[in-house]
Amino acid sequence: MSFCRACVIGHPVAHSRSPLIHRHWLAEHKIDGDYVREDVPPEKIGSFLASFATSGYVGANVTVPHKEAAFRAADRTEPVAVALKAVNTLWLEQGRLAGTNTDVYGFLAHLDETLPGWDKRTGIAVVLGAGGAARAVVYGLIDRGVGRVLVVNRTRSRAETLAAEFGKRIAPADFADLPQHLKEADLLVNATSLGMTGQPPLDIDLACLKTGAAVYDIVYVPLETPLLASARARGHPVVDGLGMLLHQAVPGFERWFGIRPKVTTVLRSRVAADLGSKEHAR
Repeated sequence: MSFCRACVIGHPVAHSRSPLIHRHWLAEHKIDGDYVREDVPPEKIGSFLASFATSGYVGANVTVPHKEAAFRAADRTEPVAVALKAVNTLWLEQGRLAGTNTDVYGFLAHLDETLPGWDKRTGIAVVLGAGGAARAVVYGLIDRGVGRVLVVNRTRSRAETLAAEFGKRIAPADFADLPQHLKEADLLVNATSLGMTGQPPLDIDLACLKTGAAVYDIVYVPLETPLLASARARGHPVVDGLGMLLHQAVPGFERWFGIRPKVTTVLRSRVAADLGSKEHAR
């Protein structure tokens, strides 16, 4: 294979750990290639994607705020991207732009790795948030056959919109009723940015959470969020957000460079260290 180069497109994008992840795999598999950042402001994303076929890149990841624009720009999109109306992975097919969304894959792959068989034990899930990340989470839970998914969002209308799109197994719920819903939940997922470094805290009490329920926080800065620390202290199985970041990168790398990489403890430790986090005993 001749020299190949991919990128991550966002604005801002300097914080992205995708280059660290993909360069680790490129070195591991001795591939002659590179992976860089492309900071593209919103007013230029249309022209950037329109000329992507002549950019010299074999593909790209897409992050905030361009996932919807990438969806609109792609000539072909896979079903999961159509359902989410967002693309986070692009590649070229005979000079035409193709896209998919690997957030669902990343969410489920890390959950499977951390809590094997979770889907057989989950009848009811509670998802906090109704934005793009929550859409991916809800899609994944439905795909795995979870019987009931409650979407809790500060703005109820957004939760109602999401529920209307994804069918009868999804129901909107108010934050005021969260304690009651936690009593029934087998899985709680934070799909908001609350609790992330620099963001407001996620202020919920886990005292009512069903015994044995798992808690998944897609936030990975900090790696051990206050939500996960509280859940762990109460004896609940926990799943952090870093694994989702790592696993969602796998399908794109395979598309661009022809080898399916593995998420290893070495890679995880490298990214955790770069984030300034210490690994908690898992």
